[in-house]
Amino acid sequence: MSNDDALLKQASITATEATLVAKFEIEGNIPGSGAFVVGLVAASPDYSSQRRLGIEFMNGEAIAFFSFNHDQSAEENYDLKGVEHEGSTITGHFPLSAINGLGKGHVMTAFSEADGRDFQSGVAVNEAI
Repeated sequence: MSNDDALLKQASITATEATLVAKFEIEGNIPGSGAFVVGLVAASPDYSSQRRLGIEFMNGEAIAFFSFNHDQSAEENYDLKGVEHEGSTITGHFPLSAINGLGKGHVMTAFSEADGRDFQSGVAVNEAI
């Protein structure tokens, strides 16, 4: 995968009482072959608590929707009905509980991976929560 394919341009989140809505804007479309992941890394201000939220695609179709709590070494998988993707926009409707315990001063960045390799990390997230 070249750097010109599916470049993560921006990410934003909003929240309701129970849902964290993450939107990822990519350059181009979701790759039609291979694995591609977009997601968020959320951490407490001192990075002692971390969560990783992600949406994984294989050959252009969503196959996994998950969060991983590093504190508990526990992964939670969600129903793929919470994922929407059209053209260059990917939206995930994560349960707000996926980032519980991180507090108001949390740090959040977006990432993408291609075929199991880090593609981008540390992408700024526009937060409206």
